[in-house]
Amino acid sequence: MAQAKDVMSEEQSIASPQPSGGFWKDVRSAVVGRQQYDFTEGAIGRAIMLLAIPMVLEMAMESLFGIVNVFWVSSLGADSVAAVGITESLLTLVFGIAIGLSMATTAMVARRTGEKDIKGASIAAVQAIAIGICLSLPIGALGFFFTHKLFELMGASAEIIKVGGGYGAIILGGNLVIFLLFLNNAVFRGAGDASIAMRALWIANLINLVLDPCLIFGVGPFPRLGVTGSAIATTIGRGLGVVFQLWALSSGRGRVWVKLNQARLNLSVMLKLLRVSVGGIFQFLIATASWLGLMRIVAESGSSAIAGYTIALRIVVFAILPSWGMSNAAATLVGQNLGAGKPSRAERSVWVTGFSNMVFLGIVTIIFVVFAEGLIGIFTHDASVVPYGVAALKYISYGYVFYAYGMVMVAAFNGAGDTTTPTLINLGCYWLFQIPLAYTLAVPFQFGARGVFLAITIAESSLAVVGMLVFRRGRWKQQKI
Repeated sequence: MAQAKDVMSEEQSIASPQPSGGFWKDVRSAVVGRQQYDFTEGAIGRAIMLLAIPMVLEMAMESLFGIVNVFWVSSLGADSVAAVGITESLLTLVFGIAIGLSMATTAMVARRTGEKDIKGASIAAVQAIAIGICLSLPIGALGFFFTHKLFELMGASAEIIKVGGGYGAIILGGNLVIFLLFLNNAVFRGAGDASIAMRALWIANLINLVLDPCLIFGVGPFPRLGVTGSAIATTIGRGLGVVFQLWALSSGRGRVWVKLNQARLNLSVMLKLLRVSVGGIFQFLIATASWLGLMRIVAESGSSAIAGYTIALRIVVFAILPSWGMSNAAATLVGQNLGAGKPSRAERSVWVTGFSNMVFLGIVTIIFVVFAEGLIGIFTHDASVVPYGVAALKYISYGYVFYAYGMVMVAAFNGAGDTTTPTLINLGCYWLFQIPLAYTLAVPFQFGARGVFLAITIAESSLAVVGMLVFRRGRWKQQKI
């Protein structure tokens, strides 16, 4: 009887309205930020919209870094583009750790927010930032001092190393700003302050947009630094975005307010966060190391294949990162509603978000397939590069409808604090399936780089199907954090 009352209470809370001024006012509230909205109450569709709009814009801004950099660098030649691509591939290891920590941070902050424990959310934020700083320092030293060796391991030619060594050293050496940008925004997303996270990326990208061409080509008083100038512009932009984030955290502008007496280490909370983070870190390291392996296989086809693949990935990411933004909305809703004791509402949020994501990526698929050559042509007219870029863009986009649900399922597990399940799924679908398949198609079957592109689509689609089947079992609802 008590259980029936709990279910009835939860269903009533799902339908209970919160004040709404209509669609366009809700859009404005999503962008400006609306602190009084409770994401554990009211219509799920509206909750998703209020979270997803700024998260989509945030992820679009993150992908804009790569798009802008490749756009300007592409005029410097294939070797410069290849240097950016190899650096980005190496950087995926940093992204893997940062995103893994971010998923754990979002889960913990969201759970505390759902429990109405705002002080606990603030303490969790401090521990996440401390962990990020400690991890970024040795990675930065390795990346800065051993860039040439890392490029050699990735199969880069002597010319690529000569042209792009400075780019790699600055981006990898300055990875601290990447860590902090991800972790601080994870705090804001978990608390439901998605608009603050969005504005941090706007600031970072605006600085990068202005400085990138100035430092690459030596516009006005700026020195002509070539591809290295792009790295400096990006690092400065991200750094100023971090400054804004820290101001927002310390000023009480959002749900999470880090006060001076909370800015200290709490070993109990830190260990709990690390426990959840380990699964998240391995989860994304498995995925991103797989992309490193794919880049290594593509490198066997030469600089043109690497350049075409790099350009296509920048375009793909432009669509995928906004979809991750939608997925992040599901993660926040799962975490907060589990904290509020509403697992049914958490599950329903995931399926609604997955369907919305599928519609969005279905439209993107049509655009990419029909206009692939024109999109690649925005970045390069090199006759040796374009065919590889077009093939990569088309092959990868064929699996978008599956990716849509796959991303949301993975985000839902992470939002619940269950980082182990996605880790095991990634291990099976990427390392045990994708890499062997890509090598088999590219080398023994002699499909070359196109075999890699096809393997990506097959493996990512398989991951989505497995994720949905496991999610339906519902064990994530019992996850403690």
